[in-house]
Amino acid sequence: MDIPRTIFTVTELNGSVRLLLSSHFGIIWVEGEISNLAQPSSGHLYFTLKDHDAQVRCALFRGPARGLGFKPANGMRVLARAQVSLYEPRGEYQLIVDYLEEAGDGALRRAFEALKAKLAGEGLFDSDRKRAIPVPPNCVGVITSPTGAAVRDILTVLKRRFPALPVILFPVKVQGTEAKHDIAQAIALADRLQCCDALILARGGGSLEDLWAFNEEMVARAMAACSIPIVCGVGHETDVTIADLVADLRTPTPSAAAEAVSPDGGEWLAHFIRLEGRLRHQIRIKLKHEAQLLAHVLKRLGLAHPEKQMQRNAQRLDELELRLNRAVLANLAKRDAKLQTLTAKLDSQHPAQRIKLLETRQGALSRRLVAVIASLLERRRQTIKACGEKLHAVSPLATLERGYAIASRSRDGNILRTINDAPISELLEIRLTDGVLIGQVMDKRGKEST
Repeated sequence: MDIPRTIFTVTELNGSVRLLLSSHFGIIWVEGEISNLAQPSSGHLYFTLKDHDAQVRCALFRGPARGLGFKPANGMRVLARAQVSLYEPRGEYQLIVDYLEEAGDGALRRAFEALKAKLAGEGLFDSDRKRAIPVPPNCVGVITSPTGAAVRDILTVLKRRFPALPVILFPVKVQGTEAKHDIAQAIALADRLQCCDALILARGGGSLEDLWAFNEEMVARAMAACSIPIVCGVGHETDVTIADLVADLRTPTPSAAAEAVSPDGGEWLAHFIRLEGRLRHQIRIKLKHEAQLLAHVLKRLGLAHPEKQMQRNAQRLDELELRLNRAVLANLAKRDAKLQTLTAKLDSQHPAQRIKLLETRQGALSRRLVAVIASLLERRRQTIKACGEKLHAVSPLATLERGYAIASRSRDGNILRTINDAPISELLEIRLTDGVLIGQVMDKRGKEST
């Protein structure tokens, strides 16, 4: 039996293999050493990643290449994020790289990013959970190495800015495998003692590996569980740790952390001096106000003497009596004017006046009625005359006056319109303008016989 054959062109085969590689592997990370680095004018980078036993061709195109934070070179060990592909024209398997970083710190960086994403998803970095740092606090706790430069910087800043601020040192290791346990235990101890209003977590600068204790999940969770606000001052300004992200306040250096929790003594002294001045000013104003109030009360007390009160009441009584008299007179005048108005209205409504007014109106209306009737009759006569003239113009009588006659049967009065309407011997009435003739039909003559 013949087996059906599927025949590919080379192009089809290479295209299918490229799709198969890309879909199977997806995005991968590969670590190796750069060799055969080529940097053409297009801006793309072509190189080989190799280890002791194997190598693979790589391509990094211009866009991602511009975002690199370093300059790749032959012999450099790097960590590449890439997609497996196939260069179809030559049938060569290769990696399409979209991100490249120097190896060494790469594993730590990946661990950092993974923990950062995990804690961010749990909300440990959310701004709404961060608390304000009390300024000034009653006491500050410092969690750092007792022998490092960080503790000296912090104490120097606190002494310079606010010497009266109490400080409790919680000594810990800040580097090495045991550092994370020391830091987490110190935070928990400070939280249990509740003797500090703010905590400073600090250490000086160093490499990513040196600062790794502050990227440990144990430390981050101890900070999140602590009820005391924490200020983090780890490393230099460019260093960012997980502790910085969890802390209630991140500062670039230990010295900056000390400044963040302590007020400026000079400013506070100036502020107290200003408050003292304001207090003195307010006391002077208050004393002046009270003196004025006392004088006013004494004056009122003098005015409240019984004799003074009787004098005021007598004067008030006289004033009210005058106002009453004026009000009575004004009321009487108002009522008199109203009475006169009502009397005039009553006189105008007297029957005699009313009858006289109606008689005058009746005479005027009678004259108007006679004139209207006369005018109406005259218009009616003119209308009747005109209608009569029109009627006469179309009346049979007018026709009779012009010499015509109207014949009708005597027995029923029907007008004769043709000779057939009057048989022989029929009695007829012939109306003329001045009377009626009675006759009998003796013969008929049509138009043809004439």
